[in-house]
Amino acid sequence: MITKRAFLSGACAGGLAALSPGFRSRAEAQPLHSAARMLVGSPPGAASDVVARLLVSEMKGYAANFVVENRPGAGNRIALDVLKGSATDGSVAALAPAGTLVIYPHVYRKLNYNPLKDFIPVTTVCDVSFVLTVGPTVPAHVQTLGDFIAWCKANPGKAAYGTPGAGSVMHFTGMILARAASFEFVHVPYPGPRTLQDVMGGQLAAAINSIGPALPHVQSGALRALATTGPHRSRLLSEVPTFKELGYPDLEAVEWFGVFAPAKTTPEMVEKLNTAVRSALQANEVALGLSKLSFQATGSTPDEFARLLKSDFARWGRIVQASGFKVED
Repeated sequence: MITKRAFLSGACAGGLAALSPGFRSRAEAQPLHSAARMLVGSPPGAASDVVARLLVSEMKGYAANFVVENRPGAGNRIALDVLKGSATDGSVAALAPAGTLVIYPHVYRKLNYNPLKDFIPVTTVCDVSFVLTVGPTVPAHVQTLGDFIAWCKANPGKAAYGTPGAGSVMHFTGMILARAASFEFVHVPYPGPRTLQDVMGGQLAAAINSIGPALPHVQSGALRALATTGPHRSRLLSEVPTFKELGYPDLEAVEWFGVFAPAKTTPEMVEKLNTAVRSALQANEVALGLSKLSFQATGSTPDEFARLLKSDFARWGRIVQASGFKVED
């Protein structure tokens, strides 16, 4: 699975409790670095950028001047390319979504980094689940996932869904659903927020997006939410069942965001960075900011994160292979 929240949350709770409440106050007097960078593969204002800025704002004890460096492009790959060749003294880290590390290696023939060799997993930060929504193209009587699948089978020319990009967790969620329910579901990749706009405008039947952007439109009635991908119902859409509840256990998918350091960073520095990030996750401003994005804070030890990374890497390799997805150059 893309997440093991139950596994990590217990470990996180114990680990966070062990952190010294005075970590930041002591470290602020003598930061470990005069300057540090948190690389993100998205432009300013995107979700990962917002998360990174929330973190570094609470990590001044780790670095006197901790900045977010945006390296957008190539679906977050550029930021990881930069991280691979960065200093190993703990002054450079990256915040990256799961897909760039556990899916991309299986969908791109040429990838400049090896996620299992070129980086050290420091800690998970947060995770996010997804929601399948439909708009006015789909008749109003379609109110459940079963209704929607029946409609797709009866209207193959209209059965299409949008996601933020090909090769994403959301893309494969739609592919797995279509294979499991035996219907044709055409994928339409969209940049930026246009996916939901086109669903609401009637140009596209459905979308699979993270819950945050879809939530206000579901609440207003402009979109109908049919199912979510989390292991449990979302607290934000408690009336919407999960795919697992509806008989599709393989559609349990929650994407994590995590902090990585370059390979060969010393274990001592990795541990200090881990402590600083997990301490930042306790700050009220960070918790509030993540909540606004509909993200769930997590946190883990480096060893726990490494096991999660390897497990998800193997799982998504099997999914990509079984899906018949054409590997990109």
